[in-house]
Amino acid sequence: MRRREFITLLTGAAAGWPFPARAQQGERMRRVGVLHTLAADDEEAPIRFGAFLQGLQVLGWAVGNNLRIDARWAAADPDRIRSYAAELVGLAPDVIYTSGFSTIRPLLDATRTVPVVFTNVVDPVGAGLVASLARPGGNVTGFMTIEYGIAGKWLELLKQVAPDVTRAAVLRDPTNSALIGQFAAVQAAAPSLRIEVTPIDVRDVGELERAIAMFARGPTDGMVVLGGPAANARRHLITQLAARQRIPAVYGNRIYPIAGGLISYGADLIDQSRRAADYVDRILKGEKPADLPVQAPTKYETVINLKTAKALGLDVPAAVLARADEVIE
Repeated sequence: MRRREFITLLTGAAAGWPFPARAQQGERMRRVGVLHTLAADDEEAPIRFGAFLQGLQVLGWAVGNNLRIDARWAAADPDRIRSYAAELVGLAPDVIYTSGFSTIRPLLDATRTVPVVFTNVVDPVGAGLVASLARPGGNVTGFMTIEYGIAGKWLELLKQVAPDVTRAAVLRDPTNSALIGQFAAVQAAAPSLRIEVTPIDVRDVGELERAIAMFARGPTDGMVVLGGPAANARRHLITQLAARQRIPAVYGNRIYPIAGGLISYGADLIDQSRRAADYVDRILKGEKPADLPVQAPTKYETVINLKTAKALGLDVPAAVLARADEVIE
């Protein structure tokens, strides 16, 4: 099945949430909380959620029969995240599935006993979320997305697709501690690539627009977007600003080239959502998150938007095209 057809299938699978609780006679209804940094109406939300539901279905869980899901979508709002974390814990679920670094600390503030399975988290050991990757040791485990060093590879990829770049804006959320190491990796890679990097904050839309406009000078400009909930929620604006200023940009998530960005390289988060269902299943069957190792990505993906490359006057190297998992034309 082609990727776009599969995504359509997943979108349809998730269309019915929230779900009723209707256990079959004699069967215990299990309860799973879901806390996501995306907005409920974000086009990516039903795709990732659908992958998670499909994974559960394959393992024998049927929403409305032996499983209830309580889903909350925080739209990258820190106040909502804290409120929803407490609300979900108050529902006494058997396990909580969450996506995004910014949700873990509020969940840990709300509970140290309810099992939590995460995806899309950078360096959970360094952040103090787990004791070690092999033995998390607490009530939290899951699937990490990248090591910090991959951010340096984003700068290398920018140089590959836009060789004339000598200046790169690095979009970051300074309030997101997970991005500090990524920015350091970009800075470390910059001298050998002869690229001067300039940090730009993504907290305020007006500030972001002004900063990118002030940064832009001409054909030697480029951009790396570190991601995080704030940037992801503004991806359409970010890709539009890059197009307006004719800045080639590299992203860590496929949602950006789908929104009109040039190219992305990063962990396959749809695959992680599906794999998270396996850990939820194992916890529902009695295993403890303390004993389930945090797993690194098994799939990375490169997504290229050739329409955007053409608009920027770029010829994507054949070697880069050859390793692309998806090409948008």
